[in-house]
Amino acid sequence: MAKIDPETPPPPYYSVAVHTQPPLKPYEEVVYGLGPGVIPPAHPHYIPQYPPPVVAPQVTQSSIPPSKRKRCCQNNAQCYGGWGSALLVLGLLGLAIWLGVRYGTRLATHAIHDEDDDDDDSGRDNDRYENLPLPSFDTCSNNTIQCDAIRDCRLGADEANCVRFGANNGLQVRTSQDGRFLPVCYRGWDQSYANQLCAQLGFRKSYVTKAIQSPESVALTLISRSSSPIQGLVNVSSSCPNQETVSLQCVDCGRQPSTSRIIGGSMAKTGQWPWQLSLHFKGSHVCGGVLISPDFVLTAAHCFPSGNKAALVPDNWKVYGGLLSLNNLPQPYLVKKILVNENYSSKTNDQDVALLVLKSPVVFNDKVQPACLPTYDQRFAHGTHCWTSGFGMTDPGSGTVSRDLMEVTVDIIDSQVCNGRSVYGNAVTKNMICAGDLEGGKDSCQGDSGGPLVCQGDSRWFLAGITSWGAGCGDRNKPGVYTRVSSVLPWIYSSIQQERP
Repeated sequence: MAKIDPETPPPPYYSVAVHTQPPLKPYEEVVYGLGPGVIPPAHPHYIPQYPPPVVAPQVTQSSIPPSKRKRCCQNNAQCYGGWGSALLVLGLLGLAIWLGVRYGTRLATHAIHDEDDDDDDSGRDNDRYENLPLPSFDTCSNNTIQCDAIRDCRLGADEANCVRFGANNGLQVRTSQDGRFLPVCYRGWDQSYANQLCAQLGFRKSYVTKAIQSPESVALTLISRSSSPIQGLVNVSSSCPNQETVSLQCVDCGRQPSTSRIIGGSMAKTGQWPWQLSLHFKGSHVCGGVLISPDFVLTAAHCFPSGNKAALVPDNWKVYGGLLSLNNLPQPYLVKKILVNENYSSKTNDQDVALLVLKSPVVFNDKVQPACLPTYDQRFAHGTHCWTSGFGMTDPGSGTVSRDLMEVTVDIIDSQVCNGRSVYGNAVTKNMICAGDLEGGKDSCQGDSGGPLVCQGDSRWFLAGITSWGAGCGDRNKPGVYTRVSSVLPWIYSSIQQERP
């Protein structure tokens, strides 16, 4: 995470002395240390900081030719560095796989999970890939109707995107009667309905529900009480009594017990970013993550490269929360399942989001709290002051992540500005959001991937973005690019609902 004090100029992270390779053409950057079998994307992103090899350290430099991209590990020989001596044998095979995928179709979804928690998994990572299901590929009947409360698809995809939340946590439900998302009238609503709906969405129970005023002329009224999904318990109505509709919050989120900080980039303090997580692969920090509920963690899809099967095995990962230093780790959370967005493209970094399902629920305290998901229509305007945090590199030339949790304030940058020729030249899609300082100096970096970009709204903090990619770290006209969480909400809610505890 590149940092700068607002009263001093940016540090020379990329001074002439640092660059030992020939000058690069515009929008080119050399990537060092890609392990055999890892498929480098055609578009830049922060390469996760996988651990260096324990044996055969000579494999930290791969025979795979450097990839051209806008942002990766600058002068870092440890990125994806080595997966053990066995990968030497797979080097040529990895190159062949890379060529096939690099010029082939986009990646398939990986939804790999531990089928039997009691198995002895030592030394058997690859065995888990035989006959494992891919839950993201659903099968539906020919007469499938969306949001009719009847499950026509094997995994329930037809009933998974029927609920969303608007301003003031206003509940909106889509039914087969209308096809639109409409508010639900508050009359007849109670805590039992609230708990039932939150459990339907994968959040165990509700946190708070109340009535809010709604000017909508068309709404949904409750017609029955049963165990049916909410879309089967409502009927279209012309209006609500007293224009009162339902506001629902399933998780107490976005609370920041500690609020003192230093503007411009510094070490975080206890409880400042309680949703910040550290994802460890085989004992080493690789990516950041964001806690969004007791059972689910959001992170970046590129933290789980398809070319490395070991990265897709849940037992290889541990998740740590409530920590300020990698030198003082608490008890880890264990991963039950890894879901990578099937629409993620390694070529463009579009929809760079993944979801981890935890084996047991997290107990919230002052150090561990979830961030709030944004509403479907929540916008973070140009110039909004937000924060990003993580254990990523503070010196891009060092090749090592920070041992301490770092934080930095960054401003939202309008996509039109970010897509300008002098910035990213139309590489930023509608599913991405830019944040940083065009003058440089304040940015996320390698090892921050999957971590949070949060913006404050009233008393709560909302997850605006997930750290994804950029060119360099803290460079002028090269701000950080994040997955726009509001754009991937349907996938998030659908995945949580299908994996609900």
